[in-house]
Amino acid sequence: MKSITIEGQLRTGFGKSATRQLRSQELVPGVIYGGSQEINFHAPAAAFKKLVYTPSFQIAEVKLDGKTYRTIMKDLQFDKVDDKLIHVDLLELVEDKKVIADIPLKFVGVSKGVKDGGKLVTKMKSLKIKTYPKYLKAQIEVSIDNLELNGNIRVEDVKEEHYEILNSPRIPIASVVLTRQLKQEEATAAPAAGAAPAAAAPAAAAKK
Repeated sequence: MKSITIEGQLRTGFGKSATRQLRSQELVPGVIYGGSQEINFHAPAAAFKKLVYTPSFQIAEVKLDGKTYRTIMKDLQFDKVDDKLIHVDLLELVEDKKVIADIPLKFVGVSKGVKDGGKLVTKMKSLKIKTYPKYLKAQIEVSIDNLELNGNIRVEDVKEEHYEILNSPRIPIASVVLTRQLKQEEATAAPAAGAAPAAAAPAAAAKK
C-alpha cells in the first residue's frame, strides 16, 4: 500500500501563542495517538499535501528525532477564514491492535443493468472498517457485473476477509437506475402494446 513520509519535529512550546507562532512559519501542529504515549509534533504545511488533498487511503510515516511512526490520518482542522490546514490528528499503527479506518471503494466490472441502458449511481465512496494494521489496503474492490436495472448492492453484500465492516448492512452503496430515455421508451411501448389486441378484434369480427 502507498505511503508518504512526513519529516517534522517534536513540539516544545504549547498554548495559543506558541501555536500562532508555528502557523506564522507555515508549520502545522499535530498529534500522534494510539501508541504507548501521545506525541505532539509539527511539520511544514507542504509535507501534509499528499496526505490531505487526495481521495486515496495512505499510510503516513512520520519521522521525528530519529524515530519513525507508522500512522493513518484520523482528523483534520482547517481555518474557518482562509481554509488553511491548522491541525492534524494521526493514529499510530500498532501491529497487535485493531484500528478503525475509512477505506475507499473501487467498483469493477460492467453492470448488466448498464448494458441494458441504465445508469450506474454510486452512493458511497468508502466503508468504515475495523482490522489489524497488516490487513489495511488502499481500496476495497466491489464487482458490479451482476447488478441489474433497478438493482442495488448493499453494504452487507461486500465480503472482505479480515475486515469487520461497521456501516449499517442495509445501506445501498451502488445501484442502476432507469435513464430518462429508457423511461420514455417504456412509456411509449406500453400504449402500443395495449393497442395491438384492440386492433385485432375488429379484424376477427370481419372474418365472421
